[in-house]
Parts: sequence; C-alpha cells; structure tokens
Amino acid sequence: MIKLTIILLLFTFGIQAQNQEIEKLIDDVEPKVIEWRRDFHENPELSNREFETSKKVATHLQSLGLEVQTGIAHTGVVGILKGNKPGPVVALRADMDALPVTERTQVPFASKVISEYNGMETGVMHACGHDTHIAMLMGAAEVLSKMKNELNGTVKFIFQPAEEGMPAGEEGGAKLMVEEGALKNPSVDVIFGIHISSTLSVGHINYKPKEIMAEAQRFVIKVKGKQSHGSSPWKGVDPIVVSSQIINGLQTIISRDTELTKAAAVISVGMIKGGLRYNIIPEEVEMIGTIRTLDEDMRNKLNDEIIHRVPAIAKAYGGEATIEIETTAPLTYNDIELTSNSLPILQRVAGKENVHLIDAVTGAEDFSYFQKEVPGLYFFVGGKPLNVKPEEAAGHHTPDFFIDESGLILGVQSFVNLTMEYLK
Repeated sequence: MIKLTIILLLFTFGIQAQNQEIEKLIDDVEPKVIEWRRDFHENPELSNREFETSKKVATHLQSLGLEVQTGIAHTGVVGILKGNKPGPVVALRADMDALPVTERTQVPFASKVISEYNGMETGVMHACGHDTHIAMLMGAAEVLSKMKNELNGTVKFIFQPAEEGMPAGEEGGAKLMVEEGALKNPSVDVIFGIHISSTLSVGHINYKPKEIMAEAQRFVIKVKGKQSHGSSPWKGVDPIVVSSQIINGLQTIISRDTELTKAAAVISVGMIKGGLRYNIIPEEVEMIGTIRTLDEDMRNKLNDEIIHRVPAIAKAYGGEATIEIETTAPLTYNDIELTSNSLPILQRVAGKENVHLIDAVTGAEDFSYFQKEVPGLYFFVGGKPLNVKPEEAAGHHTPDFFIDESGLILGVQSFVNLTMEYLK
C-alpha cells in the first residue's frame, strides 16, 4: 500500500512538473506570437495568393526541425513533428487568407495593402482573424517541438489557404488540401481547429457538440431582360426591376415559407452587377449570394424553392432567369466523443466558468472538409477587450474588426494541451 502511494505521488508530481514546463514554454512564446500576428496583419494576402505568408510559416517550422511540406493546395504548408514514442496522429489547423476589405482601425500595424478582387481595386485586411490563427499555431508548434520527448505520437500542423473562398475558376481551400493528401502520410486520427471571436471576451471559449457552424452554398442568378433607352422602359424588359422582385421573393422563402423554429436558415444576396450607363436599361443582371443552413432537409427545401421560384418570378415580369447553386463548405460538425473528452481540458485551461456551450451559428467554415474525413473539434476563443460591450464590438469581415492580442495565449494553450492530452 505504501509502495502504491509513493508511485501515485511520483506520478502526480511528474504531471505537475510537466504542466509547469508547458506553462513556461507558452509564456515564453507569447511575445513571438504577438509579433508574428502583427506582421501577418500588416502584410495580408488574398485567397490562393498567400505566397509570402506561407514562406514565413515554412521557414519557422523548418527552424524547429520539423519535416515541412509546401505547395499543398497551391500555398498550403504542413509541418510534421514526430514524437520520440509511437502513438496516434493529431492535426492542428490554421487558415491563412485575408479578405478584400479596406482597414479602418488605427492600430500601428494596420494594413495598407491594395490589390484587385473581382476586377475591382480594393484594400486587403485580415478582417476575420486568420492572422491570429497563423500566429497561435506557429506558437503551438514551437512549444510542442520543445516537448518532443514527451510526445507519444505525431503532430501535423496544417496551414491552409483560401478558407474565405477561391478566386473564380480556381480550386483551393480545405477541400483541395484533403484531396492532395494533407491528412495522409501519416494518417491523421483527430483534428482541432480554433477561430478567434471579436465579440467574445478574452479568456473565454465557446463550443458546441455536433453542428456548430452552418453549411454554406453559393448561388449565381442571371436575369435576362431586353435592353432599351432609360427614357422608354416600355420598349424593353428591365432586368434590374426583375432582380429586385427576385430578391424579395428569396427573402419571403425565409420569412414566410421556412419553419425557422426547427433550424436557422439564411439567404443573402451579396453582389449585384448590371448596367453601364445611367440612361440605358441593361440586358442582363447577375446576382451572387449565399445560402446558410444547419439541417440537410432544410437545405434541400430551400434549394428546391429557389430553383422553382427564381425563373417563375422572372417570367412573370417578362424576363428570364437561370440559377446555379454550389456548396462551398459543408456543415461544421464536432465529433460528440471528441468534444466530450476535450471539454475538461478546455475547462482546465480557461477555467470552467469561462467555457460556454452555445447555439449553432450561421457562419460557415471549410474546416468541415477535414471533419468529413476524421473526427474533429472546432471552437471559438475570445478576442474582445474586456472593457468593450459585445454589441459594440466590430464584427468579422468589417473594416473596424479588432482583436485584443492578450486573447491569443489561450489559443496556444488550447492547441498545446489538447494535443498533449490526446497523445497520452
């Protein structure tokens, strides 16, 4: 009995010593994480164009002694850290691309980058926090590389391009990374992903088992009318007026024909193109938008309604309309068992009172393509300053998007501790 007690005490002391070592390594890497984040924020790159970003990532991983693969899905990077003992394979993922948004924040490292998107000049900004994701995962890679002797297995660090969607006519993102073998050689057993949140206070984590983020679909509607002089619209068919009626029709699908108490759903038109001159009624208008659903039956119902309704509305006003719908990201679905086993770790890292079960959100994430292949857990880490009310915090994909960098350390802690515990 005494011998068993001694063994248990030694084991406990060993765990405590290891935890203290991890905490020190994470504390030491925090300034680097912030420095990396600021560099990426000041030098953002659009989807499938993350050339300099991927070079910086690869250089860092190589400096840690990792096996590094580049050029996956165009600009993706994978680092492989093999522990000194055999065991499972854990993947950690960060996305790298920025958005066509012109920054309006006053931070000293604000982006001044100008580029072209959809044929138009635009500013480029990390307006969704992917710069923080890259930096947090680079920090986790540095910490875990120094814990190599304690790892019973392998860690794959996946830095993914084009989460926000590929340029027209191109492939990319998580789907292409999977197709090009990012989860193979060695085969991944589980994968973890983190998203920073500008409306969640620093030090907090939001999670949900099963569906946590919506399936996203992209639709393109082309409305054809008959061109005429703006002074005599009766001589033509105005596709702009027809398009306005189609937009109203799409919204009534949600407001009047969808049982939203079962699952949330959204249809939004994000872009309209038509016309070249103020006094000419054009011949064609193109509309591009998104459908978000949290349920397969709901998705099928909305798709059927849209495919039926759009041409019918156009015909009623004398025009014609075609519609194409494609899935850009499946439902982000957290594995139930993995979520359950990971929850105590997240509660230990952040404090039980700071880890919150949430409802699903209608945002989407192509992390879901990894989850279709292996069990995965995706969760949110807070980046909102404590002195800012959630309703006053700038949202994602906006020019005023802001992240309190003191929240990044929790992302590193989460990645490291989830990995260490799973490999035990």
